Amino acid sequence: MNSIWGLTTHLIKSLPFTARAYPKLVRHGASLTAPSSITKITKAPPIAHSPNEARLRKRLPSRTGLIAIKRGMAPYFDKKTGEKFGVTLLQVENLEVLYNKTPELNGYYAVQIGYGSKSPYKTSRGLLGHFAKAGVNPKSFVKEFQVKDESGLLPIGTELKVNHFQPGQLIDVKGVSKGKGFAGVMKRWGFKGLRASHGTSIMHRHGGSYGQNQDPGRIDKGKKMPGHMGNQNNTKQNVKVVEIDEENGFLLVKGGVPGPKNSFVRLQDAIKQIKQ
Repeated sequence: MNSIWGLTTHLIKSLPFTARAYPKLVRHGASLTAPSSITKITKAPPIAHSPNEARLRKRLPSRTGLIAIKRGMAPYFDKKTGEKFGVTLLQVENLEVLYNKTPELNGYYAVQIGYGSKSPYKTSRGLLGHFAKAGVNPKSFVKEFQVKDESGLLPIGTELKVNHFQPGQLIDVKGVSKGKGFAGVMKRWGFKGLRASHGTSIMHRHGGSYGQNQDPGRIDKGKKMPGHMGNQNNTKQNVKVVEIDEENGFLLVKGGVPGPKNSFVRLQDAIKQIKQ
């Protein structure tokens, strides 16, 4: 005999069940709401992970940076304390604004600048038109710098010089590090290596155990192994500007910067000194 909660069907029918007293025991069909009966329309909140919101949260400098060539290093004596330390000589010449990027066309604010000069016979036709539109000579190196808002944009054709930065200011220097070719784990990552004696043979500079056995039976992602060393984008932060030479277009910064001699580097206001 059929039963619910230990009660027979006949006994349940005799009980005073009502839909109002026991609404959970009554099955209702699906209900639809007509659009005409909606009296209030709520607006969806802004998406916090949209590209525009991400750009506003991003810490960016309020003005553009500079492009320079690393000419080498030299010793330097502080005029006040007499302290001796090394400085890097960065040369800035023929640096002009080529283009301004805006959120309406490009999705973000940026200033595109070009360095130096280049033969038009060694420049593509597309770039020749781009330089002609800006009213400048062909450039040997072109790069853009993102800025916070519209106030950081500059008129096209504006020439930038080393006095863009001042002595004592902290800047960030970006460049491509020196390429070292294929290197082992001791040179590339500073591994200790294995023992020099006591049974060790042909494994002195080996990296040791790289993975596990049956479980998980593979090498973890990001494992430090031999491979190509250097030739990567590097940023050195909070580099101090020691001196500027406006006449010759040189900028002296304390310490070394990424890249070999005669390589291009990018300079901008120190990102960690910007207050949100």
